[in-house]
Amino acid sequence: MGRPKALLEYDGETFIGRLQRIFLAHCDSVTVVLGHEVEPIRCVLDPRVRVAVNLDPERGMFSSLQSGLAALSGARRVLFLPLDYPAVLEDTVAKLCAMPDCVIAMPRYQGTRGHPVMISREVVDELLALPVAGAARDIIRSHNHEIRYVDVADPAILVDVDTPEDYQALMQRPPS
Repeated sequence: MGRPKALLEYDGETFIGRLQRIFLAHCDSVTVVLGHEVEPIRCVLDPRVRVAVNLDPERGMFSSLQSGLAALSGARRVLFLPLDYPAVLEDTVAKLCAMPDCVIAMPRYQGTRGHPVMISREVVDELLALPVAGAARDIIRSHNHEIRYVDVADPAILVDVDTPEDYQALMQRPPS
């Protein structure tokens, strides 16, 4: 992207600023995983946010997820969202956080599931046990029959911003 994705702007806020604001409003605690460009991002985080550092971010997104999950010992359930989904609505996060305990809860927009994902301690432990070359989707698929879906009016659960072209498309969307 040419600069840290966390510091890109959407709807008047940085990606990380918007997501931490939403998560802090609905979650008991918030942990952000940093890998590249740690200090410029750390300095814009809310003081209530805990930081986990992925010491080897070149291993990919799954290693960041594992770094974050490892920092959450004792959490009964975890809501996670890659930074790549900066336009997710606050209402979506609120609905997932209001779900009763279950193995996995996912938002669904017009029949397609997306992010963020709520997982139980059982799933956290399974993800932490996977080798670095593993993939979260494999564990999620193994629990397909246990997933509880939350239907949302939020197309942003499907909007993954990975490239400059994706970012330009995001900027053409009406703000949430």
